[in-house]
Amino acid sequence: MEDRKWLIVSIGEEHPLYNRTLHISGTFKETEKPAELRRASRERIMLDGTMQIKKLTAEQDAAVAELVRTNLKAHGLGIPGTAYFDEGLDHLSRFYDHPGRAYFVLIQDETIVGGIGLAEFGGFEACCELQKLYLSDAVKGRGIGYDLIDYIENRAREKGYHRMYLETHNNLQAAIHIYKNAGYKEIPRPACVVHSTMDRFFLKEL
Repeated sequence: MEDRKWLIVSIGEEHPLYNRTLHISGTFKETEKPAELRRASRERIMLDGTMQIKKLTAEQDAAVAELVRTNLKAHGLGIPGTAYFDEGLDHLSRFYDHPGRAYFVLIQDETIVGGIGLAEFGGFEACCELQKLYLSDAVKGRGIGYDLIDYIENRAREKGYHRMYLETHNNLQAAIHIYKNAGYKEIPRPACVVHSTMDRFFLKEL
């Protein structure tokens, strides 16, 4: 596997990801990322110096809704029972304006190229759901999905959650590959599934 350059940064929710380089930096194979990069108040992302991660605002709602629908439609999931037809998809900032929820967008050159969120999930104790992890085609295949998962897991810990649930669909094989590599374990279908069309379910202890 080819080597990839990782820039290690320490950020707050509103700071550019390239704000400050820490003591851990260098070139690592994808399978040899230092363990100390995880489960800490640091996020790392593979970037070229132009990406930022910020809380979703109302002005960005339309762009995020388009990103979600474009990804789902590309995989044959622009159908009822998926996020494609969520009543609040066009106004996500309203939904995530809640102490137990959060949604973040990844911005490159003033364009939203990704997003990820979390919200409370009642199926398991002290559990939240990883929600709406989507990337534009322009930034796929660069390991950014792993970085966004690390980022949202840290936000979940800060909010007091101890486990993270997610639901996806068998059509989304690339996403399933990422979830498994990120430590999520497949579980039977819970009783309180959020989207009825989803058919693969995962859980991770934080």
